[in-house]
Parts: sequence; C-alpha cells; structure tokens
Amino acid sequence: MSTIAAGPVGICQKKHEDTNLGGRPFMLRHASEKATAIMFQSVLPAGPHTHPAPSLQRIHLMLVDDDAEFRGAVMAALQCCSDITPVAAAASRADGLALLSRAPADVMLVAPALPDGSGLEVIRAAVRRWPGCAVMVATTLGDRADLLDCIEAGAAGYLPKDSAPGHILDEIRGLSNGGGSINPLIAHRILMRSRRGEPALSTYEAQALELIARGFTADEAARRMEVSRHTVSSFVRSVYARMQALAASRPDGLAS
Repeated sequence: MSTIAAGPVGICQKKHEDTNLGGRPFMLRHASEKATAIMFQSVLPAGPHTHPAPSLQRIHLMLVDDDAEFRGAVMAALQCCSDITPVAAAASRADGLALLSRAPADVMLVAPALPDGSGLEVIRAAVRRWPGCAVMVATTLGDRADLLDCIEAGAAGYLPKDSAPGHILDEIRGLSNGGGSINPLIAHRILMRSRRGEPALSTYEAQALELIARGFTADEAARRMEVSRHTVSSFVRSVYARMQALAASRPDGLAS
C-alpha cells in the first residue's frame, strides 16, 4: 500500500491512529488509470494556527492534480485539521472525471492543466454533476491566461500552490462557506471586461475589485470598505456567478 508523503513535520509532530476514516482507504487515481489505495492518517484536533470553522462542519475535499508535491502539501496541512476530510484524489483528467461517479465532495481542487487534457473539462463536469460543490483552481502561475476560462467554467476560487498551510485551509473553508478567492491580475482582468460592458458590477463589487487589483488583500480591502472579509469574498463569488451565467448563455458556452 502506497502513501502520500505528509510533507514538513513542523505542522504536526505527533502521529495518531485513524479515527476519522475508520481505517478505510480512499483511491488516488493515476494517469495510467491504475487505482492505488491510499490510507490517510487521522484528521487531528485543530492546532493553534489552523483557525477551524466555528461549527466544525465536515468539509469533504477532492483533489485532481498530477503534482505529487502539491498533494503532499495539502495532506500535510490537513494533518492538524479536524473539519476537512480528504475523500479522493486523481492525477489525470480521465480519472478526475471518473471520480464524479462517487458521492459529491464539498470542495474540489483542480489543476488547470493535466497530463491527458485540460482541467476545464473536469470543472465543467463537476459543476454539472455536483452543483453544491465549490471548485478551486490550484496553480503555480497566477497570471495563467486560462484562469478566467476556469472561472467561467464554474470555478469559484484560485489557490497558489505555494500557499502556506494555514492559507490552504482558510481558502478551502471560505469556499465551502460561499466565498470566492481572487488575485490582483484576475481582479484587473474582470474590471477591464466590466468596462467593456460585462459583467456588470455593483458599486461595492467594483470597489472591492479595484482594491484587490491594486494589491490589497481581501482582509485589507474589507477593512478599507468597513465590511467583513466574508462580505468581500461574497462579492467575488457573486461576480464569478454572473460571469458563469454569461458564459453559459453564449452559443458555444465558452469564455470570450
């Protein structure tokens, strides 16, 4: 039985018996289409830096990414987390699509480029099959030209692969809670499109995007706007939903 490397031990120093998955493996599907059983260690009580959701409602997470180092980083972050449960992972487009026959996940992390095709197909299929699942694009390049395509396909957030463990957990929780994540370049591109007519933005949405495009974080934008961070994230998610509706209304259903 193979295992995913847990990454740096600085996140959790102590190993525990599996109490969360009941000793049951979940399947990591490789590009070769061979399913390898993966046994994850327990989901441990939240550590001092994990900022768990107050309700501790369980978030079921799936990953579709061929980057073993990134998968290991996500698993390392989850070692000290009691409210996010990894349920399955895939390393190719074909196996990512196959995972959609399983029980729905709450959040799915998807790479925009996979060894056998585009992650866009997985995003579109996940949104159709699991309308309650929030999809986040995981990439090393925040200036990828296809990030807006991923958003229009249904993604509700963007996660840099070099994110700190606490940021990974916060973004997963925020997405599950109805928020959306964004970076300055995405914000700038959306503003440019809006000035050409679509998507239409409310005053507050435009203000939030302007601040983020200037380099302010969501927290900093929230303080300047005198609203909560969740409100700013909700503005972003609302803009994304409008972009997705516009894309779906086009004859080819594709991004402009």
